[in-house]
Amino acid sequence: MAAHNETGKWGERVAVCHMEKQGYVIRDTDWHYGKRDLDIVAITPAQDVLVIVEVKTRSDDGVIDPMLAVNEAKIRNLAIAANAYVKQYAVEADVRFDIITVVGIDEAHCKVRHVEDAFNPLLLSSWNTRR
Repeated sequence: MAAHNETGKWGERVAVCHMEKQGYVIRDTDWHYGKRDLDIVAITPAQDVLVIVEVKTRSDDGVIDPMLAVNEAKIRNLAIAANAYVKQYAVEADVRFDIITVVGIDEAHCKVRHVEDAFNPLLLSSWNTRR
């Protein structure tokens, strides 16, 4: 596995631990719909919202802010995969899209940032103005 893939998987594990500590219930990780994937699918602590989480991991944030890696094309792909997930599992809850960034080299030396309700795929034209 390429180093960037290993870094990404590590970041997803860190994000899952972060969410579980916050009381989220993890339903799925690395869920695939064709070539599209959902990094984390969770339920809020109140059990009332399905949360689709895109995880972005970097060894340091000097190159590019990981939030900037979630562009319009990525949002479209997340929306398509989330729609398939909701249909496949007959989810009736509201759906929210979050981003978790993990910057660091190991659990002892990393910064986790969880942005709840980071974007709404139905409002793509406003995405560039919100960041």
